[in-house]
Amino acid sequence: MREKLSESIFDKLTMNFLRNQVLKNAYGNDDTVIAGLDPRILILWYLFFGIVPWFSGNVVFLMGCFILVSITTLLARIAGLVLLLFGIGVFSQTGYLFLATLLFGGDASSIVPLLVLTLKIATVSLASITVFSGLDPDRLSNGLMWYGCPERFSFSISYAYRMLPVLMEEFEGVLLSYRLRGNPPDCDTLKGKIRYLIYQVKIIIHAFYPLMLNTAKRSRTTVEALEIKGYRYAASKKEAKKVRLSTLKVSFDDFLFLAISFFWVSLIIFLSGYF
Repeated sequence: MREKLSESIFDKLTMNFLRNQVLKNAYGNDDTVIAGLDPRILILWYLFFGIVPWFSGNVVFLMGCFILVSITTLLARIAGLVLLLFGIGVFSQTGYLFLATLLFGGDASSIVPLLVLTLKIATVSLASITVFSGLDPDRLSNGLMWYGCPERFSFSISYAYRMLPVLMEEFEGVLLSYRLRGNPPDCDTLKGKIRYLIYQVKIIIHAFYPLMLNTAKRSRTTVEALEIKGYRYAASKKEAKKVRLSTLKVSFDDFLFLAISFFWVSLIIFLSGYF
């Protein structure tokens, strides 16, 4: 039973699985409820849940915000790998702080401050994951441009999104070249699978420099393709910018999304003041 469980876990930790999970979270959520909203509404919503929780220490308010962004995360259909990394990164860090507090003379009273810190980080992180997984490069760039962000900043956002598939492709190619020249350990047993996982991690570390070099060589082609599509021209010319932003329309779903969020925030503010 243990061997079957280890095989099912380690067999899924392949580069194809990781690549599919990353690309799915960045490009595969176009049919969700969150992706159908106007980018300006999503950016405005994110500014609230990405900034306001840091200025509050009320557990009830933070818990209410966390519940809301958790629901929006489910609606955005976030990839399982991203949620797993989120859970490990947030809760393991606060758990480590709690153990360190107990080790250096603390007591159970430190649970509440650590809970507040955990809720703040979790709320802001889930809000970021929800918004940026529901916006493709064009919609995100248009939303930022509508709010008056600098042209170079909006262009860099689109460029970074489009470089993601290039990075994944180059990364896979470098790893395959290392595998052809390497001698991986036997992975028939559980111990062998652990050694094979360590071997994979070492290859990933060694592949970093060639990855950056190959990506830099191909980045010029990507920039030229974006230039041909008129990204910089659309940002510098008012007529082209107006045509590009004419696709942004606020619908009934956007008002409903804002109304539900406003009602929920008002409710938790009332409850936080009451308790």
